[in-house]
Amino acid sequence: MVLSGGSAGWGMLSPVTTPTTDVRPWWRLRDTPVPGGVPDLAKALLWTELALVLLVSLGRSAVYSVVSIISALTAPGPLSAQAANLNNSLAPDRPWLDLTHQLLRIGFALVPVALAAYLLVRSGTRLREVWARDGGWSTLGDWGRGALLAAGVGSVGVVFYLATFALGTNLTVVAQSLPGEWWQVPVLVLAAAENAVLEEVVVLGFVQVRLRQIGFGDTAAIGLAALLRGSYHLYQGLGGFVGNLAMGLLFGWLFRRWGRVMPFVVAHTLLDVGAFVGYAVLAGRVDWLPTL
Repeated sequence: MVLSGGSAGWGMLSPVTTPTTDVRPWWRLRDTPVPGGVPDLAKALLWTELALVLLVSLGRSAVYSVVSIISALTAPGPLSAQAANLNNSLAPDRPWLDLTHQLLRIGFALVPVALAAYLLVRSGTRLREVWARDGGWSTLGDWGRGALLAAGVGSVGVVFYLATFALGTNLTVVAQSLPGEWWQVPVLVLAAAENAVLEEVVVLGFVQVRLRQIGFGDTAAIGLAALLRGSYHLYQGLGGFVGNLAMGLLFGWLFRRWGRVMPFVVAHTLLDVGAFVGYAVLAGRVDWLPTL
């Protein structure tokens, strides 16, 4: 897919026709500029949109993660002796209030996704073309690709996490500490889906698209989006940063080839469901899973 003129002249995604004489390696992407470029005023507005969306979502998380890793690195003891807590209980002694807090947190976390989608539509991008194959909202092919991607990334990710933990470069990731109420697993699944939609729509469907529209080439746009992904995972430690940076490069490269975010939302949801629910089931029951 390539960014090309839409209703506003610079917002649409449309297929790329690669010349048959192209002898690039299969992994090399073609840096195709936006036809006609982007006017300076429009470019300034795109930068402003990027900043605002990130400041209310993942950019803000990145800033907090930097502060968090500095705090962890300057604290006594190794990183592995400290914990990165995900999906905490918000009202431990009041289950129904806790459930209310969890659902509100998940719901409000998706507001930046709506903002990013609105800004894309305002600039002429049709969301159906960014979201799913051939403009459809749900296809078996995208679900299958997402599942295969989750299986591959998840397998490598578990090994990488255990290795970085053993080396002392990662905190102990406590994937969930919710009470054992009936709603524990449903909330963890919803949290996984929320993380997936927020991260993939904002990082791939918005940031990477906007960077291309501003004038960055494929390599730079993919690299910057991946760096963003790694930065807001710094709270997990250096291993969390490197692992998510690598995943961001892979996801960014595949998104540039596939041109839609649905496979990555599926993959990310499955990865987080496995991490959250898997931790709830296995923590304290197997000796290979790090816990505090």
